Amino acid sequence: MTAAEMQSAEHVLMDKGISVQELMRRAGQGAAQMIWRIAVDLPTLVLCGPGNNGGDGYVIAQWLLEKGVDVQVAMAAEPKTEAAQHAKSLWRGETQKLSDAQPRTQFVDCLFGTGLTRPIAEQWFQHILRLSTGAKRRVAIDLPSGVESDGGICVNEIPAFDTTIALGAYKPSHFLEPARSKMGNVVGIDIGVRASSNLDVVAKPRLSAPDAQDHKYSRGLVAVVAGAMPGAAQLTAMAAQKSGAGYIKIFAPPGFATPHPSIVVETVRDGNGLREKLADKRISALAVGPGLGRDERASDMLHAALASRVPLVLDADALTVAGSRFSDLVATRSADTIATPHAGEFTGLLLDALQNRIEDSRNLARRSKATILLKGADTVIAGCDGKTSIPASTCSWLSTAGTGDVLTGIIASRLANAVSGYRAACEGQWLHSRAAILAGPVFSPEMLIDQLPAALQECL
Repeated sequence: MTAAEMQSAEHVLMDKGISVQELMRRAGQGAAQMIWRIAVDLPTLVLCGPGNNGGDGYVIAQWLLEKGVDVQVAMAAEPKTEAAQHAKSLWRGETQKLSDAQPRTQFVDCLFGTGLTRPIAEQWFQHILRLSTGAKRRVAIDLPSGVESDGGICVNEIPAFDTTIALGAYKPSHFLEPARSKMGNVVGIDIGVRASSNLDVVAKPRLSAPDAQDHKYSRGLVAVVAGAMPGAAQLTAMAAQKSGAGYIKIFAPPGFATPHPSIVVETVRDGNGLREKLADKRISALAVGPGLGRDERASDMLHAALASRVPLVLDADALTVAGSRFSDLVATRSADTIATPHAGEFTGLLLDALQNRIEDSRNLARRSKATILLKGADTVIAGCDGKTSIPASTCSWLSTAGTGDVLTGIIASRLANAVSGYRAACEGQWLHSRAAILAGPVFSPEMLIDQLPAALQECL
């Protein structure tokens, strides 16, 4: 949940008679139990701020104290909220001023949590750095102090933590860079929040094997449009083949070599030729962009694809050719459309620099009436209805040439299996990331493709 959604969800609980003090007790004791299970009885310093995150810290410290842990509190300022004041009144251990506190083996950061929007005062932040640097283990409660909750932004140059304990619900910044890389292992504590949100974590797909009545067309015919750089389209086709589609074709200029005998290559010279091919109602999904080029033929092919009624995945050169006209070109399509831009391509589509990956992706999805998969270290998938998903984790080894072409093929294959554009994008992202993990470090796109059947097998 965003900070605003979390605040609304807490108010729903309070309207039902659950006090702020009770929510703080649930959050603090739940976090303390997690700390206890992971680190048992390390000498601990809990840094408490003036707000409710600081109140959580007093609850954590008291619970650990009652377990026999050697725990101290470093107080940045007196509590300002009634709930935090109440929590401090129940603390029976040693309290030090922040400036007097010394590093201990375990550091627990409860200075600021959800809702922070501006940098922490320098006199406080330098003590965070001093105390965290001197610790062997670092734990952040809800969010590391210095992280804005909704956009993955670090408003301060925060230190790295070993564990971050989310309270009530995960926040966008638990999964967005650069904040996510600072949080270590992220775990959650349930405090009873049951509100809904349009933001979700990409889930492992639930797929089914073909039954006795299936055939190559019922499993989906994926067509890939090739252009100036044949290797990219070949990778897309090979990925679609190993992601569950029943039949793969490549529509290519003369002289194109098939990547495998089981993949059919048909010559298409121009947009008119592509229009004729796309009249085949057996085609379930079309991938356009990888290796397409950016010349007149590429533009002609793109417009032919957009004019069809075939579900469509757009990537790479197709997005560059569409540019700022993307939303207008796509919004009138009757079939599902998925676009998979990286940050640079995204800027060209929206004609504005990325500010907030979630909100900007939703904005483009709404304008274009398409599903947007914004690629990167923190992928965001947005549907035109506002529903948005973020992967819980990604594989940094995917940062190599050709892996985006593979992703396009996977998504096209899932789209060809008669699922919605949004679902196809989510399933494709999960399979792509999982195949990368199975491939191990330092792989080529071909090695990544070879792991796709194993990734699919895990979803059956």
